[in-house]
Amino acid sequence: MSEKILADRYRLVEQIGVGGMAIVYRAIDQRTGHNVAVKVLRPEFNQDAEFVSRFQREAEAASKMTHHNIVNLLDVGMDGENRYLVMEYVQGKTLKELIKEKGRLTPVVAAQITIRILSALQHAHQNGIIHRDIKPQNILVHADGHIKVADFGIARMANSSTLTRGDSVMGSVHYFSPEQASGQAANVTSDLYSVGVVLYEMLTGRVPFDGDSPVAVAMQHLHARPTPIENFAPESPAAINHVCLMAMEKKPQYRYQSAREMATELRMALEGRTEQMQPRLVEKPIVPGVQQGAAGVQGKTELGAARYNTVRRRPVKKHQGLWILFSLFMTALVCYGLYVGGAIIYENVVNSTPVPDFVGMEVTVAQRTAQRAGLNPQIVEINHPTISSGTVILQAPEVDTTLRKGDSVVLTVSKGPATQQLPSIEGMSTQDAINTLQPMGITLMVLERVVSSEVQADLIIKQTPEANTPCKVGDIVQVTVSGGMTYVPNLLGNPLSAAQERLGSLGLSMNASVTYVDTTEAALHNTIASQTPAAETPVILGGQVAVTVYRVPELMAGAKVILDLPQSDSLTSVRITLNGGMGEVTVFQGEFPANASRHPEVELKAQEAGDYTYRVYFNEKFAYQHQVTLK
Repeated sequence: MSEKILADRYRLVEQIGVGGMAIVYRAIDQRTGHNVAVKVLRPEFNQDAEFVSRFQREAEAASKMTHHNIVNLLDVGMDGENRYLVMEYVQGKTLKELIKEKGRLTPVVAAQITIRILSALQHAHQNGIIHRDIKPQNILVHADGHIKVADFGIARMANSSTLTRGDSVMGSVHYFSPEQASGQAANVTSDLYSVGVVLYEMLTGRVPFDGDSPVAVAMQHLHARPTPIENFAPESPAAINHVCLMAMEKKPQYRYQSAREMATELRMALEGRTEQMQPRLVEKPIVPGVQQGAAGVQGKTELGAARYNTVRRRPVKKHQGLWILFSLFMTALVCYGLYVGGAIIYENVVNSTPVPDFVGMEVTVAQRTAQRAGLNPQIVEINHPTISSGTVILQAPEVDTTLRKGDSVVLTVSKGPATQQLPSIEGMSTQDAINTLQPMGITLMVLERVVSSEVQADLIIKQTPEANTPCKVGDIVQVTVSGGMTYVPNLLGNPLSAAQERLGSLGLSMNASVTYVDTTEAALHNTIASQTPAAETPVILGGQVAVTVYRVPELMAGAKVILDLPQSDSLTSVRITLNGGMGEVTVFQGEFPANASRHPEVELKAQEAGDYTYRVYFNEKFAYQHQVTLK
C-alpha cells in the first residue's frame, strides 16, 4: 500500500512496522504537512469479527486517553475496506532496542523511565483501561528522550472480565503476570507486574524468566522466583530492587495496588527516603492441618492409656494436711489465671477491632463502617486533582491495624479538584504557553497547525476552552497554531538539486521519498516531472513537497554490493537506502527465502554518480551501513 493516499488525506510513505493484526506506515498528513503513523488492519482480517473488534477496541481505548506519555490518537476511519487509525508519529527507538544496544541501563535512568510508564498507566487505569501487553517493544523512546506507551490493541475496559478466543495468549509471555499466564482476566496489578518485569530487564539486561517454550516461561511466572537483581547488577540500589520485586509478587494483593503508588515508591527510592517505603508482605508457612490433628489424637490416646493403667494410691495420712493446702493454693492459682486470661481475652478480642479498609469508600459509608467497628472516624478534607468529591483517599492507621474500641481513625477525604481560571494563551508561542500552563497542572495539546499570513509562525491563534474558563489539574487545553505561510514554487522542469535549493530558500523541504518515472529523453533526466502540492498553493512554513523525477535508465549511476543476511528459518525482508544530498532514499526492496544465499549481490542505482552511504534494514530493523561509490 506504499504511496497510497488514505481518505484523500494521508499519503503512506513507508512501512515502519508489522504486527500480527496490523501494518504500520509513516505517512504525511497532506493538510498539515506533518508526519503521522497510520495503523492499517491487515486486509485478510477485514471480515474477521474478532480482529475487527480488537482493532476497534484499540481505537476506543486510545480515544479515551490524552497523555504526554501515551501515543495519542489523531483520527479513525475507513477507506474502502481498509480500517485505519492515525496516531502521532514518534521518531526514535523502542525500549527493547535501547536495552539491546546498551546491555543494561543505569538504575536512575531505568527508574525514571519506569515512572513515566507508570504515569501513562495511571491515566489509562483512571479511564477504566487495562493495557495487558506492557513490554519494552511497546515503549517508544523519542529522539528527544520522551517516553511513550503504545499499542492498546489488546487493552480491555477494567470492568470487562470476558476473555475472547486468543486473548489469554496475546502479548509476550516473558512479560505476563501469573494470572494472565494461568488464563485469568488481567487487572490493574497485572499491568504493574509487567512493569516490574520491564524494570528488571532494564536493570539487568535480561528478562527474569526464560525457557525453550512459552509454556515453560509461563510456569516460571506462576511458580519460580527471579534471580536476585544484584547477581547481574551489583550497582543497583537495594531500594529500587525492592520496588521491582514487590511489583513482581505472584499474588496480586501483595503487589502495589496502583501505578501512582508504585511511582511514589520509586521516587522515594531515588531520593533515599527508604524509611517511608512499604515492606514486602510474605505469607507465613502453613503446617498441614492433618498432621496436627493426627499428633493431637495420638497424644490423647497415649495419655488416656497411662491414666488407665496407673494404680491409684491414697496419700499417707500424716501428709493429708499438706495436700489440702496444696489443693487450695492450686485452686486459687487457677482462678487467678482464669481472671487474668479473661481480662486479656476481653482486652484483645472483645474490646479490640482491626481497622477496616476505608480507601475508595464514599465518606458516609466509611463513617458508618467505622462506627459499626466501634471506632471514632475523624474526617480531614483536601483537594485532589482526579478523585471525585466525597471519596476516602487515605486513612490512618493502615488496614488491619488493631485498635481498642473507641479509638479514633483519621480519614482523608477528597474535595475534588481545586478550580482555577484558565489564562489567555492566544498570541503566545507554544513553549511560552507550556511554561504558563505547566505549573497549573494543565497539558497543552496542539490540535493543528494552519496556514496564516496574519499571525507569525508558532504563535497560538485559538485556544479551547477559552480564557477565564474554570479548570482543574489534569485538564487539557487544545490550541490551533499558526504555521506561517508561503507559496509552493513551480518546480517542473528544474533539476532535482536546484528544486531542493529553491524549496529551502522558501522555508520548505523536499520529501525524501522521491518517486521516479522512466523516459528515453536524455534532456529530461533528473528533472522534476510532477509535484504535490501544486505550484502557488499556500502552505505552512516547514512543510514538505513531494516530487516525481524523470530518469533515463541508461544514465543512472550504479554499483553492486554484497549483502550479509542473517541466518533465518523464515523469509527475510531487505530494504536498502542511500544517504546523499537528498537525504535517505530507499533504492532497493526485496525478500530472500530461508534457503537463499546469505551473501547475495544486489545493484544500487541513483540519478547521479558520487559517494553515498548505504544503510541496510532486515525486517524493517536497521542492521548496518557502509560507504559506496556509484559510477
